[in-house]
Amino acid sequence: MSDPKKYGFTTTILHSDRQKPIEHGSLHKPIHTAVAFGYQDARELAEVFQGKKSGYRYGRQGNPTVAALEDKITGMEQAAATICFATGMAAIGALTQALLRAGDHVVSSAFLFGNTNSLWQTVTQQGIDVSFVDATAVANVEAALTPATRIVFVETIANPRTQVADLARIGELCRQRGILYVVDNTMTTPYLFRPKDVHAGLVVNALTKAIGGHGNALGGSLTDTGLYDWARYPNIFDTYKRYPTPQWGMAQIRAKSLRDFGASLSPESAHHLAVGAETMALRMERECANALALAQMLEADERVAAVHYPGLPSHPQHTLSRDLFSAYGGLFSFELKEGIDCFDYMNRLKLAVPASNLGDTRTLVIPVAHTIFYEMGPERRASMGIAESLIRVSVGIEDTADLLEDFKQAF
Repeated sequence: MSDPKKYGFTTTILHSDRQKPIEHGSLHKPIHTAVAFGYQDARELAEVFQGKKSGYRYGRQGNPTVAALEDKITGMEQAAATICFATGMAAIGALTQALLRAGDHVVSSAFLFGNTNSLWQTVTQQGIDVSFVDATAVANVEAALTPATRIVFVETIANPRTQVADLARIGELCRQRGILYVVDNTMTTPYLFRPKDVHAGLVVNALTKAIGGHGNALGGSLTDTGLYDWARYPNIFDTYKRYPTPQWGMAQIRAKSLRDFGASLSPESAHHLAVGAETMALRMERECANALALAQMLEADERVAAVHYPGLPSHPQHTLSRDLFSAYGGLFSFELKEGIDCFDYMNRLKLAVPASNLGDTRTLVIPVAHTIFYEMGPERRASMGIAESLIRVSVGIEDTADLLEDFKQAF
């Protein structure tokens, strides 16, 4: 496999480990559990620490198993570099830890994963201003920009109400203004969408979800697409300007978020995620097909008040989604009509499992307002369009007919 660029998505992932020397001809990068790396020449050790030579310093900042996973994700996103973290939230937290200072301003989509929303709320108590806007229209983002705006942050498809950001137009706005555009690609994955195509500078992936895909390892990543000019970013420390300009951002993120803050991915988790990623395309095709079939069935049922899935023509951003994504994802949510208890309905499901993860091989359901969005309160939930009866569904790879029958019989 001499030129991975000429191969397809899954072929490239399957054979990415072999693009670099691999111990004993192993097909997978082995799990390296050592936290320290010895050098025969002390001068070489110093050169590695000074960034003059590639190598491993200490397990907190990376190791060969994690580096192999980083290479896989970089290839998926057709990007420049990736840094992996202990969780998806650690990856998002790295933005605040490494790139933001008191007095900075962030424009964020108002339609966010609950924990991301909570993180931004915490950041506002630390001297960083955050404006939440309806990112389905670029005009709302543009109106919120200030001279202090450092980052614009959006999700591709919002969890759980599936609003779709005006991704391409926001990207062009950020490109023109020199603002770092960060896109959370978790709901779509690099298989359905590449944020690089809409001028994103950094891409977030919660590896725990569809990339790992089996609910057996936590992980997250930040990927530098290579499009953002880090010379335009005002918060880069002089220490990291000794590297070539395109490397400034990732050098600072790796140091501040892994070396200083310690949000490191374990090699064991990296191995699980790397192996899981090999079947991501196959799983995503099945999950997307199952999700569309389920959403269509529920929308046609008179006992359902609303179904929120970008694959449905009734979705406000259906046309936008069709133009952006190769499919519509494996997540949707729906509301039951008044008088039907969401807990009773979920308790009657036989296959779908009440649980809080996403992107698993199994179909998972959760009552959103009473669990993952409970802490934010009814007023904030209402502003995000989250009904008290809303059920989020992360669709798995079960046989389609079995899923349709399960959700039908639960009524």
